[in-house]
Amino acid sequence: MGEYLHLDETLAALADPTRRAILARLAAGEARVTDLAAPFAISLNSVSKHIRLLERAELVRRRKRGREYILSLNAEPLARAADWMNEQRALWTWRLAELDKILEEETP
Repeated sequence: MGEYLHLDETLAALADPTRRAILARLAAGEARVTDLAAPFAISLNSVSKHIRLLERAELVRRRKRGREYILSLNAEPLARAADWMNEQRALWTWRLAELDKILEEETP
């Protein structure tokens, strides 16, 4: 269970389209906060709040270069979430197959 300790934060971060768009942009490479904010019709402060949530979920890393902050994507939490989803899919596929077998045995 400890392996998926931050799963809630990851999924909560991914629940918002603005945060997903920020992650999609960072998948193309590092960016300054102001560059990330430019395409959105919301304030820089609002974008910064989204970025802080992404940082709490460990999906984004921030480093300082001179007077600017540079952000980059950390895909590890995404991989952990995908692993969890794949495990759940496998479990439920097996359970449903077992249920199907039982139902077939009961059908005359």
